[in-house]
Amino acid sequence: MKELTSISPRTQFCAVIGNPIAHSLSPAIHNAAFQHLGLDFVYLACQVEDVEGALAGMRALSSFRGMSVTIPHKTEVMKHVDEISDVDRSIGAINTVIHEGNKLIGLGTDGLGALKALADAGVEIAGKNVLMLGTGGAARAISFPLARTTKLAELTLLDINEDLLRSLSADLTCGTAAVIKAEPLTQGSLTAAMGKADIILHCTSVGMHPHENASLIPLNLFRPGQVVFDIVYNPFETKLLTEAKARGLKTVPGVELFVNQAVLQFEQFTGVDAPVDVMRRVVLERLTS
Repeated sequence: MKELTSISPRTQFCAVIGNPIAHSLSPAIHNAAFQHLGLDFVYLACQVEDVEGALAGMRALSSFRGMSVTIPHKTEVMKHVDEISDVDRSIGAINTVIHEGNKLIGLGTDGLGALKALADAGVEIAGKNVLMLGTGGAARAISFPLARTTKLAELTLLDINEDLLRSLSADLTCGTAAVIKAEPLTQGSLTAAMGKADIILHCTSVGMHPHENASLIPLNLFRPGQVVFDIVYNPFETKLLTEAKARGLKTVPGVELFVNQAVLQFEQFTGVDAPVDVMRRVVLERLTS
């Protein structure tokens, strides 16, 4: 691995913004990748409340090449960029900003990262019933490419937040050809949905550190042959995944989504292929140490 020995006026920098941000693993994996390839880049974590001001600063600083955006700014940041693709605009949230010349270009990598995680795990989506728990920003980012680019049989949405639920259901119905079903999350609706779900996508923060002992799905609702994908990556194996695995189900950990979306961001930032194995190793070392 080549070490970055100095920072000069030619050094380009990237940052992740959010609030809070101290927990982010993004600086560790991006800086490891920069160093591995000997790139004159550095990556910082910045706690931000004033999103408009942060984007104005990015626009003013020619060396500020790329920005990762995390909770709670993925929607707000869209107001302050110059270009967003129609797909990302329909999703209603982005997680990446690229400083290209005098323009700020917004895009999302979460959805493609999730689909790659499923594909890498050998999960076949065509003809399957998919259950998505949660309809917030992460769910929106994943559900649109899922509904548009796969031939799933039906996508069922469950959430306790009925405003988010209705909004995502309406947008998916208008913006895709997929069969969409949406219901408030109750014990009854969860039991019914689990009874026919082939693939379960958990897109809430339940089970995330420091609340590792929580899970939305009771153990008795799992059925043989189901696939469970939990987007939570800290802890590495959530209670949901542990219990699904104990029932003999295929599981996909959230770390795969995290690594994949970071790889796509890195390649947008630098224009070169990311050292995927290096980035995955750094994440696993941090989460399992």
